[in-house]
Amino acid sequence: MPIQTHSVVALVGRPNVGKSTLFNRITKSRKALVDPTPGVTRDRHYEKVMWNDKLFMLVDTGGIEDSSGDAMGGHIRDQALNAIEEADIILFLLDGREGVTPADKEVANMLRRTRKTIFYVVNKIDGPEQEIEQMSQFYELGVEELWALSSEHKYGYHTLMDALGESLIASDDDLGLPEGTVKVAFFGRPNVGKSSMINQILGQDRMVVSSVSGTTRDSVDTLLSHGKHNYLLIDTAGIRRKGKTKEKLEKFSILKALAALERCDIAVVLIDADEGITEQDTKVIGYTQEQGRGLILVVNKWDLVKDVKERQRQIMAEISLAVPFVGFAPLLTASALTGYGIKRLFPTIGSVYKQFTSVFPTSALNRLLKDAVEDHSPPIYKNKRLKFYYTSQVGNRPPKFVIMSNSSKGVHFSYERYLTNRFREGLGLDKVPIQLFIRDKNRDKKGKR
Repeated sequence: MPIQTHSVVALVGRPNVGKSTLFNRITKSRKALVDPTPGVTRDRHYEKVMWNDKLFMLVDTGGIEDSSGDAMGGHIRDQALNAIEEADIILFLLDGREGVTPADKEVANMLRRTRKTIFYVVNKIDGPEQEIEQMSQFYELGVEELWALSSEHKYGYHTLMDALGESLIASDDDLGLPEGTVKVAFFGRPNVGKSSMINQILGQDRMVVSSVSGTTRDSVDTLLSHGKHNYLLIDTAGIRRKGKTKEKLEKFSILKALAALERCDIAVVLIDADEGITEQDTKVIGYTQEQGRGLILVVNKWDLVKDVKERQRQIMAEISLAVPFVGFAPLLTASALTGYGIKRLFPTIGSVYKQFTSVFPTSALNRLLKDAVEDHSPPIYKNKRLKFYYTSQVGNRPPKFVIMSNSSKGVHFSYERYLTNRFREGLGLDKVPIQLFIRDKNRDKKGKR
């Protein structure tokens, strides 16, 4: 039986109805997040949120605009349908001051045809008096329940969020998975062979496999025992190419995959040997590193190029060139159709997971730091030699280390990269991302956080 994923909650509505304000209120943020990793979409309109011990992904869709001669233009209609289709729960925001518009009515008609959980939220209602005066007109949309809200002043906010919380899907922690279960999610563009590969792994057709792109609509999970370990194999919906839809709403095509990424330990990204690595593949790989996941790259459909050595070399060279920022990730070749290379997958998952969850004694880390500094002296910053006092591990999944310094600002990225490579080499972490944080030893004394 498929195991449900975290809920995806979409904010839908016209421009200027307060979606961004509500997004910032719920996520407790005031700005878009920026990540320097190549391939990562810079202007994020999604964020994971915990409410009443339940995790969900919130998405701001951008505005559904009126267009001349038609309540909603063709591409805007597609975007709204995309949002409705991909999300589990819809927060449909309406403008309490402006009243009902033709675009509102058309979206409401769409929502009536779906079985999704819908919250009709009338925003810009600042108190009980306005609620009485301005809410009644919205009942002409034919909905049973309206939620009064001021996303700016928080009127009605906790009432809405508590009701939303009751509709959220339970998290993985509530699913009773065996302790130590390794969660492995399979990513890739449509028709790259994700479901076929999982079927090959399982040795039976647990999933619908079709040559039609987009068969897998949501994430589907299978619990598998292999050797002494348990694995949760997560088959995700295909991440579609950008079409005519605008960049802001194209993210709906990857929401389910992103929700799966939040849950997994290791991401297996499939690349099509026939097409080679694409820009969309590099974006997916970038997302895996934004979330700090273990990563395995698998070139599927290798049977199509098994006798073409030059094409094989070309594919590998293109991958190395396109994603140099994940040089640590194991790169495998396989064929979900013939079974070639499938047996190598579990040993690779095992070695990546072992490194991904590694914990090291502080004494060994400090010896490693001391040797690294002696072999390559830190640079001089503001007429003073940089000093590194000590280091410790502050987390794993992936391994995270903090190094205390007399001036974190003075550490050039090239020296930080040198230290990262020394930690990789010295700790045997050659197959996973690692995170190195350099902090000022005296920053607490200065009242900094």
